[in-house]
Amino acid sequence: MSAGFAFDPLPEPVVGPGEFVFAAVGLDHGHIHGMVDQLIAAGATLSLVWDEDPQRLADFVATHPGARAASSEREVLEDSEVRLVASASIASLRAPLGVRVLEAGKDFFADKPAITSLDDLAAARDAVARTGRKFAVYYGERVHSEAAILAGQLVAQGAIGEVLQVVSFGPHRIGENRPDWFWDPAQYGGILCDIGSHNFEQMLFYAGARSGEIVSATVANYAHPETPGLQDFGDAHVVLDNGKTGYVRVDWFTPAGIDVFGDGRTVLLGTDGYIELRKYIDITTDNGGGQVLLVNQEGQYRFDARGKTGFPFFGQLIRDCLDRTENAMTQEHAFMAAELSIVAQRDARVLAG
Repeated sequence: MSAGFAFDPLPEPVVGPGEFVFAAVGLDHGHIHGMVDQLIAAGATLSLVWDEDPQRLADFVATHPGARAASSEREVLEDSEVRLVASASIASLRAPLGVRVLEAGKDFFADKPAITSLDDLAAARDAVARTGRKFAVYYGERVHSEAAILAGQLVAQGAIGEVLQVVSFGPHRIGENRPDWFWDPAQYGGILCDIGSHNFEQMLFYAGARSGEIVSATVANYAHPETPGLQDFGDAHVVLDNGKTGYVRVDWFTPAGIDVFGDGRTVLLGTDGYIELRKYIDITTDNGGGQVLLVNQEGQYRFDARGKTGFPFFGQLIRDCLDRTENAMTQEHAFMAAELSIVAQRDARVLAG
C-alpha cells in the first residue's frame, strides 16, 4: 500500500468452535457456498442443512464435515442450538422463509435479492419489529469483494473528499443449466430487483445515504426472445436523500471473450477525486481482479486489494447476532436497498426488444 493511507488489519475468527451455531436452508443459488464458507471462516459452526432436493442436500453436506442433513425445515427451526439460518433459496421464497425463521426466535441471513415484493418487505419489517431478530442480507458485490471493502476504507479516510455520485455496472453471463425459476420474473424478481439490489446497496453505502428516490428506470429483453420472462437489460437513476445521485446498469450480455462472469465496475465521484473499482478483471492486463484505482489532488494510485482486507462483514454479523449490535450492516440499510430495487423494478419502463 502507498499514498499515506492506513488500512484495517485482516479479520480473524470472532468466536470459537460451537460458540455460534448456524444452519443452511435452501440451496437453490450457488451464493450459499460463499455465505456459509465465510461464516465458517469467521468461526461459526454449521450444524444442519436442509433442501428439498435430496441430491443437492447430500452434495452440500458432503462438502461440510460436521454438518448433517436435517429431515425438514421444521427440524432446523425447532433446534435450540441454531442461532442463525442462512438461505439462498428461490428468490421469491426468501422473505417468507425469513419471517418463519424470525418467528422461531432465530436470526436470518438471506442471499440477495432477499425480498422481491413490497408486501414481503412489509412483512419482513413487521417480523423484525415484533421479534427483535435480524434479517440480514448478503449483498456480496460489496461485502464479499476486497476491492469494494478497500474502496470503502479509502472513502472513510477522505481520499476523494465528499462522495457525490455512485455509478455501478453489474454485467453478468447467463451460462448454461439455469434452473426454471431463473426465467420467471415472479420468482427471480426481475433484473433490477435481482442483480440491481447489489448496486442500490452500494449507492447508499458509499454516498452515506439512508434512502433515495427512483427518478427513472428501464428494463428490456433485447436479445432472448426464446425466454420472454428474462430481462437481459436494466438501468436506473436514483436521487438519494442527501442530495447525491446514483446510476445502475445491469445486463446479461457478458461476451465469451472474457473469462469471468462479468466485468463488474463501480465509479465513485468525489469533490476531491474519484475511485474506480475493477472487481473481477482488469481487461487486457495480467493484473487480475480486485483492482482499485484512485485519482485525487495528490496523484494517481492503484491498489491490488486481493489478500489485503479480507471480509470483515461475516465476523461482524456473528458478533451482531450475539451482542445485538448493528456493526455489519444496519437493518434499515439492508431493507432500504431492497426497497429501492423493488420500486425500481415495479416502476421500470419496459422497452421493446
